[in-house]
Amino acid sequence: MLIVATTGIHNFRDYGGYAVAGGGRLVEGRLYRSGEHTKATQNDLDILRALGLNAVIDLRGKSERAKAPCRRHEGFSGVVIASDGETAAFAPHVEAASQAMQGADARKTLTSRYKELPFRPALVDVFRQYFHTLAESDGPTVVYCSAGKDRTGVLVALLHTLMGVHRDDVVNDYLLTNTAGDSAARTAAIRADLEKRFGAGLTDEAVRVITSVEAGFLEAAFDAITAAHGSVDAYASTVLHVTRDVRGVLESRLIV
Repeated sequence: MLIVATTGIHNFRDYGGYAVAGGGRLVEGRLYRSGEHTKATQNDLDILRALGLNAVIDLRGKSERAKAPCRRHEGFSGVVIASDGETAAFAPHVEAASQAMQGADARKTLTSRYKELPFRPALVDVFRQYFHTLAESDGPTVVYCSAGKDRTGVLVALLHTLMGVHRDDVVNDYLLTNTAGDSAARTAAIRADLEKRFGAGLTDEAVRVITSVEAGFLEAAFDAITAAHGSVDAYASTVLHVTRDVRGVLESRLIV
């Protein structure tokens, strides 16, 4: 795992490098995740150019992208994958803030939203495109949502799980959101946005819950997947169209 030292892009890191069952490791230098690129600095754009991204997977919905368009470096020629619909009524952390000013209520709201997240039609559509993009190209990609922690966190955890990354590493990579890069700046940026939307009534505990991730959130999403489909493998095959053949291609491209 490598943290990419960006200033205006929060939570930017390589999620490759983990050991997988049966031997080998996920490739490094090709799998990146982050928060949105709306406030990317020129130096950040230079870093993105150097990465040579083949595809950008934007998990935000249409209205989110219109409100906060992402910056691209001059000469960017990669494919941008996104949904024409809404991947969430709000980003999960925004919805939590709209419904809960206290920490316990925020945690309850986020847990509930994580249970729904793997089944939102517009989001499922982008999830499918993400997996098939990885299966069709060896180029570097970056996937992000608004904060790079909820929708992005679930999708990356799905890829890790399907590739045979140990469950402890799957959860630990998810939890890196809490410490990766300048977490204080990320928290301050999210808090400022939430207070602009909903006022200054959020408690410090509610802000902490809303701007961070907890293992229980990810477990809620995976428990919902298992309850509905019996296993992550079955969900991947029936909902995401990641069949055994597609998984074989992914393994050949992503495991070294």
